[in-house]
Amino acid sequence: MRKLRLQVQMTIDGFVCGPNGELDWMTGAMDEKVLALMNELTDSSDTILMGRKMTEGFVNYWENIVDNHPESPEYEFAKKMVDIPKVVFSKKQSSMPGRNVRVENGDLAAAVNALKAQPGKDLIVYGGAGFVSSLIEQELIDELYLFINPVTLGEGMRIFKTRKNYQPVSSTVYGNGEVVTKYVLAK
Repeated sequence: MRKLRLQVQMTIDGFVCGPNGELDWMTGAMDEKVLALMNELTDSSDTILMGRKMTEGFVNYWENIVDNHPESPEYEFAKKMVDIPKVVFSKKQSSMPGRNVRVENGDLAAAVNALKAQPGKDLIVYGGAGFVSSLIEQELIDELYLFINPVTLGEGMRIFKTRKNYQPVSSTVYGNGEVVTKYVLAK
């Protein structure tokens, strides 16, 4: 069975974005080793899961780089983000624009478990906050990769709503100040 992995940027105080969705707090200088880990996680996945609210910005950002900025240092990663199939979970929409995008309207747990049961590489989820929170609550995420940025916000959106116990698997401090820790749900 395939695993569902979460890759998420987070602040020291546990926020994944500011109160209005702000992401300007993320570490400015990207560390080459952090990029290598992000590429490794992406390359080990063949499907991206996302919530409806973050999809438009995600799709527009990466497609714009692929279509208009081949000189961008993000270009190769952007091609992956455009080419990898994306499953968008929505209760409100039955379709969304973008390349390799399909919308799933069914029961979250049933749909995720059906995807996990298919052959292929692992699945990866990037967000948004509400969608990830639902996946966590239903214990559908197999591995959490928390990219902790050296900043606090004091307020914002969280993905953890209730108590759950996790087992740390590995943790690495990077040159840009980020700490990436891999967790699995403690059983």
